[in-house]
Amino acid sequence: MPRIALPPIISLLIAAACLVTCAPGVPTDLARRDEVVDVLHGVEVPDPYRWLEDASNDEVKTWVEARNAAFFQATEELPQRQWLHDRFHHLMRYDDESTARPCLLSERMTFRTKKADQDKWVVHLKENPADDGRVILDPNTWEETETLSGFSTSPDCRLAAFGKANAGDENPVIRVLDLDTLEVLPDTLRGWKQGGVSWLHDNSGFYYTSLPLEGEVPEGEHHYWRRVWFHRLGTSAEEDQLFFYDTEVKERFHIVDVSEDGRWIVKLKWQMPNMTELWLADLENGGETVPMVTGMDSLYDPRIVGDQVIITTDWEAPNYRVMVASLDKPGRDNWQELIPESEDRLSYVGAVAGKLYAVYLHQAMTRIAVYELDGTYLHDVPLPTAGTAAVRGYWSKPDVWVDFSSFAHPPTLYTYDPDTRELTLRWHSPIDIDPSGIITEQVRYPSKDGTEINMFLVHHKDASTDGSVPYLLTGYGGFDWSRTPYFSIEYAMWTEAGGGVAMANLRGGGEYGQKWHQAGMRENKQNVFDDFLAAADWLVERGYTSRERLAIVGGSNGGLLVSAAITQSPDLCTAVLCAMPLTDMVRYHKFGLANIWAGEYGNADDPEMFKSLYAYSPYHRVTAGTDYPAMLIVGSVNDARTDPAHARKFAAAARWADADHGQKQPILLHIQDESGHGAGVTIDRAADQYSRHFGFLMAQLGMKAPGEP
Repeated sequence: MPRIALPPIISLLIAAACLVTCAPGVPTDLARRDEVVDVLHGVEVPDPYRWLEDASNDEVKTWVEARNAAFFQATEELPQRQWLHDRFHHLMRYDDESTARPCLLSERMTFRTKKADQDKWVVHLKENPADDGRVILDPNTWEETETLSGFSTSPDCRLAAFGKANAGDENPVIRVLDLDTLEVLPDTLRGWKQGGVSWLHDNSGFYYTSLPLEGEVPEGEHHYWRRVWFHRLGTSAEEDQLFFYDTEVKERFHIVDVSEDGRWIVKLKWQMPNMTELWLADLENGGETVPMVTGMDSLYDPRIVGDQVIITTDWEAPNYRVMVASLDKPGRDNWQELIPESEDRLSYVGAVAGKLYAVYLHQAMTRIAVYELDGTYLHDVPLPTAGTAAVRGYWSKPDVWVDFSSFAHPPTLYTYDPDTRELTLRWHSPIDIDPSGIITEQVRYPSKDGTEINMFLVHHKDASTDGSVPYLLTGYGGFDWSRTPYFSIEYAMWTEAGGGVAMANLRGGGEYGQKWHQAGMRENKQNVFDDFLAAADWLVERGYTSRERLAIVGGSNGGLLVSAAITQSPDLCTAVLCAMPLTDMVRYHKFGLANIWAGEYGNADDPEMFKSLYAYSPYHRVTAGTDYPAMLIVGSVNDARTDPAHARKFAAAARWADADHGQKQPILLHIQDESGHGAGVTIDRAADQYSRHFGFLMAQLGMKAPGEP
């Protein structure tokens, strides 16, 4: 059946008729609709819920309280909720201890622990490998909603800069801790959203990033102009020196990194969608800055190794390659290719223990290739199974650390010996779960235009293909971000309850390099939605599930994905969980920092991009009189990325447009308090949120909790 989106004016006419003839009664608690119409590039754009953008307005507060009350009432007595809540608690609360991380310039090491009755990780310090260690920072002694956000030790681990954020607001305030005396020093920093600390090796100070305070820049621009400052230890914030910044483009980020040998500073300027410029400064010779590459034409990720700089880049290589230059002639004209582009997408290169570790994505799964510094290929690292891995360590120290996880393989840490080519287990998650009955498949299916798309399927080994298995279909498709196999408590619990999970590698992601990314961004964004709709069709056609047993789930850009999918194809599934979404793509760039995403989505101020954005903008594509499936739309009060106005406006519009205004299939809104761009900051709060959200999905799909009669 073709999927047709009706023009807004026809939707309004249908709505008027529907109010009279379609429903026996119209709920009295529908959100007020205002006659707000913008004329953009000659097109009338209705915005009846503009008033819901202002979270400080008393009427908005009252409306949100009422919708939250309806959500809690609808989910409180769900029979699946208690099992979800208790199981989540059990799986999250256990005694755990990380492996120790060595300090660069001393024998000291840091590690973290978390007891079953604690919500937050405690930081410990060892004087040497044989030492038992001592507590240096315990966030459990802070206010309940305060969290540790960033912990950067000086190279000798005598000092640490740590950030304290609140209720998921992603606004850490950085202080300095003396690790010998455990005294918090009087030093403070400038601006807000402080982070990105990089210490000088003599402990005299550090570089950091922050945003300007309101009043320091033109009105509404304090979400932009992220700059680098230098703080000299023992001085006031007012004395901090502005070190690296931009005076022309407010959306650019600035990053400064001190090299492992302490001599060099790399200055990186970044702008979406993944474009950078690079400079080098030699601290031993007066700190003069030398440009490596400017022009914002590609992505460049540098590593200084000895007297060379190693650069991972997509410059003239959409799957990425590795270039090398000498530090005395670092300009791009002097670069030489070290590791050529391959069919696999190169994610990054780690310079560890005298070798280069190139971390690739092969069909959306990690492959790690080991090279000598001259580019000679040695071998691949033998990983436990298909999954996601990362390499870390220092160039000047012998240990090579490999983190690994997969859908049925909880997080594990190994050390790797390149001589014997063996992984040695150092730590594995003590989580109380048995994934042995779970299997993972990787399948391929055609999208609308014939493009082949990969998809991971996770389910019990005995799952049938008669359409009876309840499935979660999820994806992302944006920002060059890759969805790879990883361990998820949420997915593990879903499969324990007899369900399956499908994760599609949509265009717009980074699984296959920049061509794949660009095929799903800006004017090509519809490809992402087509890929997702085709995934649902394939799952149903192959008998993995049925429309009645299918739920779609997405958060952030994935929230945009599922809201666009359901407005384009209301018969796609039975339930929707749309979390922290973007839904008003005509005005998204006006909220907070969101204009930094214009490189990814485009901006409706541009006439051509307005056409693309308005064509799929979920808030504008709800069609009155449509029989929408059950929906749960989630936003967070402290979300620093996607303003909860998107969730409020879309929930109001979808409930109004639904054929019976959400009376048959509920359309619920949950605006989470004390939460940011994710779950609550305590295990108790996260368990409550998870049990309600996924309990809602289970109820809509007719799933029972294990042991439920």
